[in-house]
Amino acid sequence: MIDTIARHILELHGFAALAIVFAVPLLESSAFVGFVFPGEIAVLLGGVLAFQHRVSLAAVLAAAIAGAIIGDTIGYAVGRRYGRRLLSVRLGRLIIKREHMERAERYLAERGGNAVFLGRFTAALRVIIPGLAGMARMPYRTFAVYNVLGGAVWATAVVLAGYLAGASWQRAAQWASRIGLALLALLVLVFALRYATRATRRYSDRLHTFGGRLAAIPPARWARRRFPAQLGWAHRRLDPATPHGLPLTAALTAAALAAWIFGGLTQDVISGEGLATLDARVHAFAVAHRFGWLTPVMRTVTWLGSSWVLVPVLVAATIVLLRRGDRRRAGWLWAAYVGAVLLYAFAKPLVGRTRPPAVDLIGAGGGTAYPSGHATQAIAVWGMLAVVVLAGRSSLARARMLAATAVVVLLVGASRVYLGAHWLTDVLAGYALGAAWLALLVALGLRRGDWSAQPSAGRPVDRLRQALQLDE
Repeated sequence: MIDTIARHILELHGFAALAIVFAVPLLESSAFVGFVFPGEIAVLLGGVLAFQHRVSLAAVLAAAIAGAIIGDTIGYAVGRRYGRRLLSVRLGRLIIKREHMERAERYLAERGGNAVFLGRFTAALRVIIPGLAGMARMPYRTFAVYNVLGGAVWATAVVLAGYLAGASWQRAAQWASRIGLALLALLVLVFALRYATRATRRYSDRLHTFGGRLAAIPPARWARRRFPAQLGWAHRRLDPATPHGLPLTAALTAAALAAWIFGGLTQDVISGEGLATLDARVHAFAVAHRFGWLTPVMRTVTWLGSSWVLVPVLVAATIVLLRRGDRRRAGWLWAAYVGAVLLYAFAKPLVGRTRPPAVDLIGAGGGTAYPSGHATQAIAVWGMLAVVVLAGRSSLARARMLAATAVVVLLVGASRVYLGAHWLTDVLAGYALGAAWLALLVALGLRRGDWSAQPSAGRPVDRLRQALQLDE
């Protein structure tokens, strides 16, 4: 069905095409059309129509951004006015339990801004988050800020993806869907980790009782006798209350995933397939859309990924940490930088990829292109700096610092493409390589206990482990 609708949309032009690009994201959360037809498809196809010169790119961007913002605003108003009435009927009570709804409302009322912004990038959350925010009585000013920011970023990214993909829009749609699912899985994992940690602390006695009952079940007794070491290892790896448990497992999983992405990108670049086919088009788009005011900004931003800036920042951070007697975390900062430099220095000659044409280059650039050293250093160093600074801080402080770090890293990568110093896949590979190294260092730090206080004896999770009689 989606392919049929997409073919009809691609036959449109002018005002009719813009009306579709505006209406579908408008109706996505306000009329729940997103459950049937994701708004990102219409917005992506709007970018394709702009590529085909059937509509202007600026008009598509304006229509998509306006539709996304207005649609979520209507969804918020509907949830605020009618949401509780809908849940009060029998079907609503069967679908959503009251205590779960109250917990979601409290979270959205207190810290829902991030949920509004991140929810925009996943098809499932994009439909329901605005209504839930209205039901939770989130202050409209807070909702509006994150709605405008999320709608603008999402619509711009999807339209440009369609514009750059052109005739290969199906592949761009698949990548957008995969990214949305990955983000949704990440959000679910984060919330599950937080919930499990809080539940472990709050309901220690209940967990102890539950562990005893679980251990008494015949299949559990058989499994403990048959696989004591394996069950003990699995329990330790999935324990959310200790740094050596689920946090360490998540960090190692992230490192493996980033390394796998780097390997896939390397294969695409060597074979000239996959994402590498978009490099020339993205480069031409960046060169064609350079603006007088933006160029000096990008020339300044790109220094945030250069050793000329990163080394002084590391020296200053080291001095502060040494004054506090924290030599270990100072060592992690330098390990992130030195390791990132060695990794991309080793990878560059193996691929030997040439840079974009020198005539398009703004500033200095030399040597091979893949992967981007600026991108690798930026994500490794700024990411490690955030980890070091925020160890032991509140979740809200960590979220804000990580968001600021993500903005800096993304701007560095965008500046490399804008200035003509790297291809798109050079930057993406730099991100993947730096993220793999950063996640590995975080995992090693968790193993050594450098990111949090040492776990204390007698924690609720220890009592649960004793109840389950898992072999340490």
